[in-house]
Amino acid sequence: MRPRSLDEVIGQRHLLGPGTPLRRLVESEAPMSLFLWGPPGTGKTTLAYVVSNVTKRRFVEISAVSAGVKDVRAAIDAARRELGMSGRQTVLFVDEVHRFNKAQQDALLPAVENRWVTFIGATTENPFFSVISPLLSRSLLLTLESLGDDDVRAVLERAVSDERGLGGRATLAPEALDQLVRLAGGDARRSLTYLEAAALLSDDITIEVVEKAVDKAAVRYDRQGDQHYDVISAFIKSMRGSDADAALHYLARMIEAGEDPRFIARRIVIFASEDVGMADPACLQTAVAAAQAVQLIGLPEGQINLAHAVIHCALAPKSNAVVKAIGAAVGDVRRGLIGQVPGHLRDAHYPGAAKLGHGEAYKYPHDFEHGLVRQYYAPEQIRDRRYYEPTRHGAEAPVAERWARIRDFLRGSP
Repeated sequence: MRPRSLDEVIGQRHLLGPGTPLRRLVESEAPMSLFLWGPPGTGKTTLAYVVSNVTKRRFVEISAVSAGVKDVRAAIDAARRELGMSGRQTVLFVDEVHRFNKAQQDALLPAVENRWVTFIGATTENPFFSVISPLLSRSLLLTLESLGDDDVRAVLERAVSDERGLGGRATLAPEALDQLVRLAGGDARRSLTYLEAAALLSDDITIEVVEKAVDKAAVRYDRQGDQHYDVISAFIKSMRGSDADAALHYLARMIEAGEDPRFIARRIVIFASEDVGMADPACLQTAVAAAQAVQLIGLPEGQINLAHAVIHCALAPKSNAVVKAIGAAVGDVRRGLIGQVPGHLRDAHYPGAAKLGHGEAYKYPHDFEHGLVRQYYAPEQIRDRRYYEPTRHGAEAPVAERWARIRDFLRGSP
């Protein structure tokens, strides 16, 4: 089912439009050097094949997992001979190029610099960290994106009907198609592997056939329907109720159903401040770190980082004092309780500010014992309002005691 032309390629629309570097490469006879960076199953090898096929260039593939410097030089020498004898250019495709060490990457430089080959390197790792600068600077870097659900669906539907695939000899139930899309996780190659496995079992591919073929039970979960909201609600409430086991169950359920891990991570970050807050300030750090880790490494490994954050959130002491505090403050502002900024707190750095009395009589707290000095900070209209009311849970207990002493001191007569 590998596409035979750029028009048959599904997804990566940002790379395949008119005037894009990839289109120019196909339409031009000049050799180029490219790095294709993206998750597995997004079409890196496919694009290399298509470039070779459409431009009638000789295609040579090297896997960085098993090849060495000798293999690289042999491929380049063969390409030079072919170019000299027949004028035919060669596409040298290096898969998993980030696995090459510096010496192996250095061996590619002469071919890239002298345009002896059209070099295409495929990598799932950030090339700015894994590819030497001289090679990267001589190449175009194209970033491939994970396929969306509609893209994977189109891949599967084409495979069912196309003669190169099942040729219409099998039927694919809508529920089975949905399950294959979820299981693919944006990986077109994985979706075709699962479809082929299911078709070997039966020409009538139902969701039960898919479950049997890939040995994975279907999770009844609609990312746009009630299940989406019910499961995420149960997930949040399980963490709030400190049941780490239940929270991990719902986390696993969402991951297996193909929920966007970034959505899950965002909910955990919100929870860390909304339901834990100052009772365990480190919880937010864990949640943010997990969100960044998921963005960096993706699934399946990212599920470990999410589980780490979920367990921390679930077992942390709970406090909703932060969300109540900002809610009360916003409520007062919306009701019009705003007032003027006290004159001694206004900006006094611009010319003429002193004449207006801005900053006059301001007391610099660092000049006083304990870094505290009595002076009014809030507008007069809300001077007696209280927003942050800490609990006595976890790390918030000492915060509550300190805040009580500070508040009493500041509310005293200046």
